[in-house]
Amino acid sequence: MTAQHDQNAGPDPYTSPKTFYGSELRRVREEAGLSQTEVGERCFCSGTYIGQFEAAVRRPQPDISRMLDEAFGTGKHFRRLCELARRSKLPSYFEDAAELEKLAEAISTYESTFVPSLLQTESYARALINAAQRFAPSKVVDDLVRSRMERGSVVDEATGPLLWVIIHEAVLNVRVGGASVMAEQLSALAETMRMNRRVLVQVLPYAAGEQAFLNGTMVLMAFADSPPAVYTESAYTGQLIDEPSLVAQYQRAYDLVRAASLPSEASLALIESTAKEFAKQ
Repeated sequence: MTAQHDQNAGPDPYTSPKTFYGSELRRVREEAGLSQTEVGERCFCSGTYIGQFEAAVRRPQPDISRMLDEAFGTGKHFRRLCELARRSKLPSYFEDAAELEKLAEAISTYESTFVPSLLQTESYARALINAAQRFAPSKVVDDLVRSRMERGSVVDEATGPLLWVIIHEAVLNVRVGGASVMAEQLSALAETMRMNRRVLVQVLPYAAGEQAFLNGTMVLMAFADSPPAVYTESAYTGQLIDEPSLVAQYQRAYDLVRAASLPSEASLALIESTAKEFAKQ
């Protein structure tokens, strides 16, 4: 039979390893006379998911690549292409979460110590990365800073995700990079709160006492056509969670933290006053 052409021709296959993977998947699928839906059934996923790989929207996954090789009898072809496509300047534990971040319709995040990475200024990000990568070559630091700034650009896009941010009051007082860097960062955060209607920031005050997530980072991502996922992170590792019951538990805990946080107007006033104090130093 003739394969269904579920989507228009994909991107130039020679743009990147990810686009080449997608073009190879499309080529092999069509030669086999299968639709995206039929391939998805063999890999225990949706046809839409297969289409996202072909269009190079999603980064290739090892488990799906293994099932594709088994379904098509292609040896280790897709597994090898997957390994190549997954090479990244980002830390390996964060790669999948960064990919999902681009697809999310809404992102809800909590940060206990630092301004969330999507809202960091370059000087603030560089200070954090320099501290975490104390013994790394300067080029590694530069690459990580550049990647973080590129990720942050999604906030200014008209079609970017809705971003709901909760930061602990401690974030405003941890002196990252010195007083001038903090003044710049907090002023930039306040400006984003005032000008970007797709970004809402709340501060969890010290007076709120014990709350969930006090010792870490939590990012909840919601999608148009996929179940939500949670990403948690500590100093040198992170975990992507998609188990529905666990994601629901994170959502309930986030709702409680949000209820205990200052309203956005009071949060803005606190952030601006703290920025002014740093600017005086």
